Amino acid sequence: MKKPFIVFGTIVIAGASSWFWLSQEGVDSSLVESASQLLQRDVNPLPDFQQYADVKAKKQAFFNYLQPIIEASNQRISQDRRRIEEVNGSITKTTLLDEMGASDRRFLLSMIQRYEVDSELTLAQQVAALLNRIDTVPVSLALTQAAMESAWGTSRFAREGNNLFGQWCYQRGCGIVPKRRGPDQIHEVARFANVDAAVSSYMRNINSHRAYEGLRSARATLISTGQPVTGHQMAEHLLRYSQRGSAYVEELQSMIRVNKLAVLDQPT
Repeated sequence: MKKPFIVFGTIVIAGASSWFWLSQEGVDSSLVESASQLLQRDVNPLPDFQQYADVKAKKQAFFNYLQPIIEASNQRISQDRRRIEEVNGSITKTTLLDEMGASDRRFLLSMIQRYEVDSELTLAQQVAALLNRIDTVPVSLALTQAAMESAWGTSRFAREGNNLFGQWCYQRGCGIVPKRRGPDQIHEVARFANVDAAVSSYMRNINSHRAYEGLRSARATLISTGQPVTGHQMAEHLLRYSQRGSAYVEELQSMIRVNKLAVLDQPT
């Protein structure tokens, strides 16, 4: 949870996936406190999956819990993509950011920053890069990676930090220090305010990190030719997600197949 901060006379309280804007003038301090407490409360906390003795029941409970969160994150990505497509239709190769309306300019700047697009590119090139990066992640792939990385939601990092995807961070105090971290290593396992924030971060990672350029290119090619984008196919481009390399990819694909998750990637 980020601490409240003040911008241009407005109190901005930031949560993992929500923003509350409260006028600073004449505001009741109890209202600010209530809003802050609301943002700190996880409305969909990670269940205790250790309670399940039956493996099949644990898997089903895990999928039932996480699938709606993944789909909601994908929906937000789709909304951002549609807006970028609208903006793309109104610009030319020579259009400058300063020539755009204030709302579109703010939106594009936020997307360029979030998805780490090269600021030296022209506006048209930046928008093209955004369209390559901002797209949905197959539900089957996200579910399977979460299951593998978090031991079906029972790992220490899942329980203490809502981290279902094994994501690292590199600033002191940013997360949880692994017990087996080497003396020359500085990474921590990222801590998230809630699972929704962890899912959003995972999808941003897939959609922006240079290690997954191959996945994004393959996804764009499939979409442009009218073919479905499946978790089984996209897993092939995650060799660098784990030190296990090809063995990691093969296990992902096997889990998608064994748990019959491919159906989740079919268009509805």
